[in-house]
Amino acid sequence: MAEIVPSILSADIIELKSLLDEFKTSNIEWLHIDIMDGHFVPNLSFGPQIVESIKSSYRFLLDVHLMVTPPEDFIEPFRKAGSDLITVHIEATPHIHRTISYIKSLNCRAGIAINPGTPILLLKEIIEEVDLVLLMSVNPGFGGQVFIRNAIRRLNELKELCASLGVSPLIEVDGGVNGENIENLIDCGVDMLVIGSAITRSKDRKSRLLELDNMMKRRGQKIEEYNPNLKGR
Repeated sequence: MAEIVPSILSADIIELKSLLDEFKTSNIEWLHIDIMDGHFVPNLSFGPQIVESIKSSYRFLLDVHLMVTPPEDFIEPFRKAGSDLITVHIEATPHIHRTISYIKSLNCRAGIAINPGTPILLLKEIIEEVDLVLLMSVNPGFGGQVFIRNAIRRLNELKELCASLGVSPLIEVDGGVNGENIENLIDCGVDMLVIGSAITRSKDRKSRLLELDNMMKRRGQKIEEYNPNLKGR
């Protein structure tokens, strides 16, 4: 069953504690934290301190997405701060195997992210080494963007690549995910759906989160009834 991974990128920083408390009472397991450096993407976001602060006060598993270059300089500080999963972009370093190995050497789960304009086939040489593949469904750098439709086709390509290699990393989608595309994404076998502004900019966040969660559960149940072999995904 797919699960919602809320992103705090579009959150009002003044309301962050209230937002996190709502996620806690809604039994959210994973929290997505986007790290931007103003170089790899045209924006700045959080440093290790926000990860450390959240980790010290909550039990969320922290899914840290490094949109930075060079990513190698950021991995250890964010791991020490409490990251449970660190994802780096395949476009951000010429030494992607070394970078993934470095993350894993710190006893941390490793993910690989891929931008909308990067061919899925480029993942072939690294996908066996990672725990998660993050497919960007917007161009990274800003919250609140519109979902790029060809992400569905790319998801199918990614699933085909995984099947051809006999690997099964978690598949995560980030960017423009909302109630209009959740069902299509679940149909494609997505495991983790990063949802930001569709929750954080809602007037009633708890109700919106519950609505999205119910949509996912209903769709997941239908898929399991159709194909019992997918139960528990």
